[in-house]
Amino acid sequence: MLGCFTLTVFFFGYQFISKKPFKTHSIAVTSEDTINRRLQQQAESLKTFIKKNSEYNSDLVFLIDMKIKSGENRFFVYDLKEHKIKDQGLVAHGSGSETGSENQLKFSNIPNSNTTSLGKYAIGHHYVGKFGKAYKLYGLDKTNDKAFERFIVLHYYDKVPYEQQSEPICNSLGCPMVNEKFFNRLEKILDNAEKKILLNIYY
Repeated sequence: MLGCFTLTVFFFGYQFISKKPFKTHSIAVTSEDTINRRLQQQAESLKTFIKKNSEYNSDLVFLIDMKIKSGENRFFVYDLKEHKIKDQGLVAHGSGSETGSENQLKFSNIPNSNTTSLGKYAIGHHYVGKFGKAYKLYGLDKTNDKAFERFIVLHYYDKVPYEQQSEPICNSLGCPMVNEKFFNRLEKILDNAEKKILLNIYY
């Protein structure tokens, strides 16, 4: 369920086969201006959503830009009040999202597909599992509404590097998986938040 693909490839014990095609996307080299513009667009969309759903935190959101390569910072803590990035780090995507092409990923909501799912998530309560503390994720869109069923959680793993890399980092089995040092900072935000924080994974 958790951890790098190379260590957990036999976890489920079988291959899930679906007749539904995966959605394939290209990863483009993005400039800092483009990344910031995309962040702001996503943040504004979440602000609108939060205004209609007051149970969510209106100060901070977590954003993951899947157009950015995995070796570069693409997990952002975004301040909705100050309109700026407060923190950032590396995050792994699901091994099932790999297509064999360096510049393409695929996304799915299918159980046992080991893919990343795009969409908004509510970050729920934490628990302590095989790899330590983790936070349950609840998909809020049709593209990720099976997240809880798929055991998709926010967690750390010691094989995820802290510093940016020139090469791709290890993969998860669909979870947003980060470095422990970065996770510790996210943990402080989550545990001290009065309302649930939203995570949005987008392309």
